[in-house]
Amino acid sequence: MIGLSIIVATYNRSAYLLRTLDSLARQTLSPERFEIVVVDNNSTDDTPAVCEAFAEAHPELRLRRVMEPSQGISFARNRGIAESRGACIVFIDDDEEAGVRWAESYFRFFDEHPGFDAAGGAVVPVYEAPLPRWYSHYIEKMITGVMDMGPRIVPFRGKRYPGVGNSGFRRSLFDRFGNFDTALGRSGTNPMGGEEKDFAARLRAGGVRYYYIPDAEIYHITPAYKLSETYFARLSRMIGVSERVRTRNEGSASYARRLFAEAVKWGGTLVLSAGYLLRLRPRKALYLLRMRRNITCGLLTGR
Repeated sequence: MIGLSIIVATYNRSAYLLRTLDSLARQTLSPERFEIVVVDNNSTDDTPAVCEAFAEAHPELRLRRVMEPSQGISFARNRGIAESRGACIVFIDDDEEAGVRWAESYFRFFDEHPGFDAAGGAVVPVYEAPLPRWYSHYIEKMITGVMDMGPRIVPFRGKRYPGVGNSGFRRSLFDRFGNFDTALGRSGTNPMGGEEKDFAARLRAGGVRYYYIPDAEIYHITPAYKLSETYFARLSRMIGVSERVRTRNEGSASYARRLFAEAVKWGGTLVLSAGYLLRLRPRKALYLLRMRRNITCGLLTGR
């Protein structure tokens, strides 16, 4: 029986995808325990050839490539769920490399904790260019999803949740709570988000808790363009847009609460920026304020 279905949604990143697949081929978990479903979301590069060549070079792996014609990561992940056969479903993105114990850590977690249904692991950024002077921990979290919650399995507290790019779920959760909202999430080169937060909120409302698995570690490859001011501005703006779409879909009360939360976040941002100024790091302070401004503008205007 297949224990894990590993889903990799991909779009025009064949070189990075190959690194992802290479890391999956090095897993300590026996290949009999998992399958790999690559969901090609209309790639125009050599992704099909890369997948075919990799499958031929690794006949021990259960690797399939399926097509999803509707553009967007939520469509692609939902297609992966439909195509998968495992009792548990684990996601990794096409710009990430899995640590060698990644799949085994998820497999053992679900096998040894029958009452736990959702989990996420550590995220370590790998930079392909020098960091800009304005880069801070808070901007790093926005761009890379960096996560380290220590050496033990622990529950995520409050409203915190892992990014889907390193997360695992029992299949039954999708039957109970539905799939990812296709009105949200990255589409092509548009960095809109919100689908992860929306899904996590549904699980939380249903009493499901996420657990952190420290050994389920991935390395998030961050290319130079993601360290540019242009990408920073667009990503932060689209965070606000996705929050507007997500909360307005839930109703006017949800949107009003999010506006109030944004006002509170402004208070925190001002305090953090003042701290950078006191430490003579004015560019970090400035870009933290710009991040908050961009998110607020997206939240208010939807663009």
